Amino acid sequence: MIPPNSSNQPNQDKGNLSQTPAGNPVPPYKSQPKKSSNPFIPVMVVVGLLMLAAVGWLTYNSISTTRSLEQKVAELEEAEKLRLELENQYNQAIAELESLKGENEQINALIDQQKAELASQKNQIDGLLRDKRKFDAARAEIQNLKSKVANYIAEIEQLRAEQEQLAMENTMLKDEKENLSATLQEKSQENEELSAVKAQLVNEKETLSKAVQVGSVVKVKNIEVTGMKVRKSGKTAEKSNAKRVDQLKVCFTTVANDVVKPGTEQFFIRIVSPKGETLAIDDLGSGAIVNSKTGEEVRYTQVKEYDYVNDETQLCFVWAPSVAFQSGEYEVEIYNKGYLAGSGNFELK
Repeated sequence: MIPPNSSNQPNQDKGNLSQTPAGNPVPPYKSQPKKSSNPFIPVMVVVGLLMLAAVGWLTYNSISTTRSLEQKVAELEEAEKLRLELENQYNQAIAELESLKGENEQINALIDQQKAELASQKNQIDGLLRDKRKFDAARAEIQNLKSKVANYIAEIEQLRAEQEQLAMENTMLKDEKENLSATLQEKSQENEELSAVKAQLVNEKETLSKAVQVGSVVKVKNIEVTGMKVRKSGKTAEKSNAKRVDQLKVCFTTVANDVVKPGTEQFFIRIVSPKGETLAIDDLGSGAIVNSKTGEEVRYTQVKEYDYVNDETQLCFVWAPSVAFQSGEYEVEIYNKGYLAGSGNFELK
C-alpha cells in the first residue's frame, strides 16, 4: 500500500522545500535549540566529575597503601625469617657446645667463654634486624655465626685431642716412672744385698787378713830382763837391787814361723814399772804403736829391728835411761805387727 503523496516524497527529500498551494517554494525550516528544562544537570555533571576524581585518587591511594603494606609485611616476614634462623642457629650452637662439656675444667671454661661470645654476637644481630637497611649485614653476621661455631667446635676438638694426647703421655710417663721405681727398688734391693755380701766379704777379708796377720806374727819366747851396774872400768855386773841398777838388759828368742816371708821385722819392747807406767823417753827411741787387737794406742820403750829368716835367734837390747829405777815387779811386753808376740816379768828389790 502506497501512502498518499508518495509521488511527491522524493522532491521533499531533495531540497527539503515545500510549496504553497499556489506553487511557490517555501524556504527550508531551521529548528531552534530547545532550552533545558532541568537547571541541576550542570551541577550534577560537576559533582560526578569530582566524584570520579575522588574515586580515582582513593583508588590510587589505596593501591599505594596496599603496596606499602605489602612491602612492610614482606620486610617483617623477612625479619622474622632471619630472626628465626638466628634463633635456630644460636640454640643449635649452644646445644652443640654444651654437649662437648665434660670433666675437663679447661675445656669447660673455654666453652663458657665461647657461649658468652655467641650471646654477644646474637644481640648484635638482633639489633641489625630492627633496621631493614641492615638485613644484608644481618645475613652476613648469621653466616659468620655459623663459621664461628664451626671454628669453636674445631678448637675444642683440637684442645680435647691435645688433652687426650697429654693424658696418654702422662699415663705413659707414670707407667715408666712406676717401672723405673720398681727397677730402682729392685736395684736398691740388689745393691743392699750386694752391700751386705760386700760387707760380709770385707769382714771375712778383714778377719782373714787379721788371721793372716796374726798368723804372720813372729812370736818370741824366753824373755829375760837383767839389772846391770856399770863400773868405773866400763864393765857391767848383774844386780838385782833397784838402787844399784843403772840399766836393764832385755833378751828374747824369736820363734820360727814358715808363714812369714824373710825380711826385716820390728819388735817393740814395752817395759812397765811397778806403778803401771811405761818406761819411755823419746830421745832414747821410745814411741807409740796401735794395738791391732784392741785398737788402743800403746807406748813402747824401745824398738829392735832384725832381718828375720824364719829361724830362732836371741835378740838383746839395753835400756839405760840415766834415772833411778823403782823397786818392785816389772812387766815386759813385746809386740810384732801390732800384736802381742810375748810377755814376761822381772823384779828389782
